[in-house]
Amino acid sequence: MLKVRFGIIGCGMIANFHAAAIAQIEDAELCACYDQYAPGAEAFAEKHNIMAFATLEELLESDLIDAVSICTPSGMHAPQTLRALDAGKHVVVEKPMSLSLEDADAIIGRSEQTKRKVCGISQYRLQEAVQVVKHAIDEGAFGRIVSASLAMKYYRSQEYYASAGWRGTWKMDGGGALMNQGIHGIDVFRYLMGPVRSLTAITKTQTRNIEVEDSAVAIVDFKCGAIGTIEGSTTCYPGYPRRIEICGDKGSVVLEEDRILRWDLSAECPIPVGMNAENVASSDPKAISAEGHIRLIGNFTSAVLHDTPLLLDAKSGRAPLEVILGIYKSAQLKQAVLL
Repeated sequence: MLKVRFGIIGCGMIANFHAAAIAQIEDAELCACYDQYAPGAEAFAEKHNIMAFATLEELLESDLIDAVSICTPSGMHAPQTLRALDAGKHVVVEKPMSLSLEDADAIIGRSEQTKRKVCGISQYRLQEAVQVVKHAIDEGAFGRIVSASLAMKYYRSQEYYASAGWRGTWKMDGGGALMNQGIHGIDVFRYLMGPVRSLTAITKTQTRNIEVEDSAVAIVDFKCGAIGTIEGSTTCYPGYPRRIEICGDKGSVVLEEDRILRWDLSAECPIPVGMNAENVASSDPKAISAEGHIRLIGNFTSAVLHDTPLLLDAKSGRAPLEVILGIYKSAQLKQAVLL
């Protein structure tokens, strides 16, 4: 295999980021697509000069592709990932990898059984600022971490939810402010702070006509001993950048999206501090860069061709899902839950 030949499943907005990333990777090639809305697939195929398949089965059975990028609504991710693995294809799957831990575990097991790679898209943890903070934590620069908070005060209009029938539904979106918009921030937070021991949460639907939450708050007890909070909303106008604060008895840091806003550690920060955040999707889901997709899909391509370790494998995709589902369970039961 000289190149990894990709087929994209689902030709909506996020598929354009996958296509742009694949075009930038020397060892990758976009060859095909499928969408249950045939005119959308045909337009996408014409735009990228690729083949549009009439059915998902035909795409998965085709010898034209080695891997698929799954860019469909969230409720389709797990079943389509499993079908692709059973068809012998490697898989890149958008967030969330699944809507349940049972499906996440099934994907992890099937990937191991079929010896096919699965890469989940959680690109923000790979940003330079996040990696710098992670290194400082691993080096003990914070001393004992005692407190941490994640604030995701985003804005999505009612028109955003009305633009597609699956948005804001339990069956196809799997949740609201946390499962859709907030999963990236929760992934970064969990990556930096480590596993959660227990949490207590409240979720509400305050202003949007949707099934799922537009607001959520959780009090979190981390296994490292720190306590903290998670806030998520899609009804905070006009929407503010994601903010993470991590505080220890020897120093603290404030991370805003892809920038370090405050660096109060004794060690010198290797990147600029206090700059305005970029790549911010707090009020516009399209206001993101393709850089994270390029790095992840490039690494995935190398893993398929050369067995390079995946930066984000299926197990990585399970971690934020466990936290989000724990928050939903706590809110439903109105009590603390152990993870």
